Amino acid sequence: MSAPPVDAAPVGVDRLVDLVAGRRVVALTGAGMSTDSGIPDYRGPDSPPRTPMTYQQFMGDAAFRRHYWARNHLGWRHMDGTRPNAGHRALAALERGGTVTGVLTQNVDLLHTKAGSRRVIDLHGSYAQVRCMACEHRISRFSLADRLTAANPGFAESVSAATGVEIAPDADAVVEETAHFRVVDCERCGGILKPDIVYFGESVPRDRVDAAFGLVESADLLLVLGSSLTVMSGLRFVRRAAKLAIPVAIVNRGATRGDEFATLKLETGCSETLAAFNTQGDGNLRSV
Repeated sequence: MSAPPVDAAPVGVDRLVDLVAGRRVVALTGAGMSTDSGIPDYRGPDSPPRTPMTYQQFMGDAAFRRHYWARNHLGWRHMDGTRPNAGHRALAALERGGTVTGVLTQNVDLLHTKAGSRRVIDLHGSYAQVRCMACEHRISRFSLADRLTAANPGFAESVSAATGVEIAPDADAVVEETAHFRVVDCERCGGILKPDIVYFGESVPRDRVDAAFGLVESADLLLVLGSSLTVMSGLRFVRRAAKLAIPVAIVNRGATRGDEFATLKLETGCSETLAAFNTQGDGNLRSV
């Protein structure tokens, strides 16, 4: 699902254009970047309260794992089927034009890559890979789907027929009855399989963090798009930029934990803001 057509540039875009002009920009994106593609977020102004599963719950309790995989088995194909919105496409165009030098994303939906962005650091991993927590063997989510379908014949059809499927963030679906769902383990060693996603309570791999800091430190501007910066995995990059006197611009509906560091804050949506830029020709930003 794409954003509706933009009739006029949002208020403040001219100020953002002036701030970006002539600078090397690194973008830091959160869930608000993907809501116009039909992926809900956890903390948006209109989002219902949701409690994400923690790393400790997933690893420590088989019932939590069963509940997670039942929900994910129904929801992950929705995320796989989503397409980049106008904001993703505009950001990729800015990279092609030389304005954006890299994208750090807290999202696991791969929509920046699908849109054509080339230098992307997926801080929290992606929905498309699954990792064995014992032997580190990785498989695609497609491969796991085949195994889970074989182990749970008719599960998806029965849930859809009974209640319908409501999609939740992080490739989940809202499902209450999961007690009879069968989980499968690693075919190589029998270890626990986990999405290759950084859960709440889990740390982003150090090499990934270091690469992201390197991008920020080489930038002339950090542009935050659609993130409340509630968790440290995103906020630390804003703090690093501010410490180095690198300007920070934030585009987000609602307050963020990084507002105090912002040179400019726009309370607008990501798609309409980025889509209001002319990125043709020399790749420099101009409001339209």
